[in-house]
Amino acid sequence: MDILKLSTDWAKAEVFSAKMVLLLSLLFFLAAIGFSQLGKTAMARGFVWPLLVAGVVFVAVSAGLYFANKPRITQFQTAYNTDPKAFVQMETKRTSKSQNDLALVFKVLPFIIIAAALLIVFVNKPLWRAIGITTIAVMTVLMFIDSNTDARNTAYHQQLLSEKE
Repeated sequence: MDILKLSTDWAKAEVFSAKMVLLLSLLFFLAAIGFSQLGKTAMARGFVWPLLVAGVVFVAVSAGLYFANKPRITQFQTAYNTDPKAFVQMETKRTSKSQNDLALVFKVLPFIIIAAALLIVFVNKPLWRAIGITTIAVMTVLMFIDSNTDARNTAYHQQLLSEKE
C-alpha cells in the first residue's frame, strides 16, 4: 500500500467535501433570496435572516475544510519524503485527535437540535420559529457532513495503523 497516495487521496476527498459544502451554502443563499422576494407571510419573511446566517456558516465551514486540507496535499509529499516513519506517526496522531473531536461533535449537535426543536414548540414568534427550523436543518447537514468526514478519517486512521505495524 502506498501511504503517500493514500494520504493525498484523503486530503483531496476533504477538499472535494469543502467544495460541496460551498455549493450547499449557495443553496441556502438562494433560498434566503427566494423567501425575501416571494415570501408573503410573516413566517416566510422570518426565514430570510436565519438562512443568510446559515449560508455564512456553511461558507466558513467550507473555507475551514478547504484551507486546512488543500496545503496538506503538497505538505504530505514533503513530509513523507523527509521521514516516512515520522510522517505516519504524525498522521496517526492527527487522525486520532480528529476522531476524538468528531465524537464530541456528534454529542453536541443533537443537543442543539433538541434545543431548536423546543424553541419551535414553545416560542410563537415567526422569526424564532424560523431560527429553530433553520438551526435544525444546519445541524442535520453538519451531522451528515461530519459523518462522511468521520468515515473517511476512520478508514484513513486504520490504514495508517496497519502501515505502522
